[in-house]
Amino acid sequence: MKVDVLKTDGSKAGRTIELPDAFFGVEPNDHAIYLAVKQFTANQRQGTHKAKEKSEVSGSTRKLHRQKGTGGSRKGSIKNPLYPGGGRIFGPRPRDYSFKLNKKVKDLAKKSALTYKAKDNAISVIEDFKLDDKKTKNYYQILKNLGVDAVKSLMVVSEADNNLKLASRNIPNNRITRVSDLNTYEIMNCKTLLFTEGSLKSLSAN
Repeated sequence: MKVDVLKTDGSKAGRTIELPDAFFGVEPNDHAIYLAVKQFTANQRQGTHKAKEKSEVSGSTRKLHRQKGTGGSRKGSIKNPLYPGGGRIFGPRPRDYSFKLNKKVKDLAKKSALTYKAKDNAISVIEDFKLDDKKTKNYYQILKNLGVDAVKSLMVVSEADNNLKLASRNIPNNRITRVSDLNTYEIMNCKTLLFTEGSLKSLSAN
């Protein structure tokens, strides 16, 4: 599949680039995408939730009344979960939500997500560029020229650029990532993928 290379002003650069079938033309596997997204979101969870159970809440351990002869039920402690201020039954405890996923499954998921974007014509390739300063308005103007300022987009670059990172961090609908950090969740979570020429070549080389 060939796509036109665009300049930062939104015009065509006069050349095309081939999207490698190894990444953009595979047979999509929906279950692999599901597992990769599930792993990513699970890894974002802190897992620090905690509720006090019966043995941890403050309160007297005195028996409320005698065992027999009252006509009522047996009551052993004011910390009983059935009473206001008592502990919680089977409350949440700190835990690790992360789980292992085979590298081949993660690679298949990423390729499947890229294939879906290619089928939806949601991939644009722009020529390599560098910002001379870290002003947000200059980077936003590039997004506006490309027609993606109003949609959620992901810019994929070959290497980190501090000016680009600082200029983009205040734009809510756009994220920047290195090609080595590209993951299935971010691909599926955006409307348009913007590859620089250098990042696309780096992707093909892997």
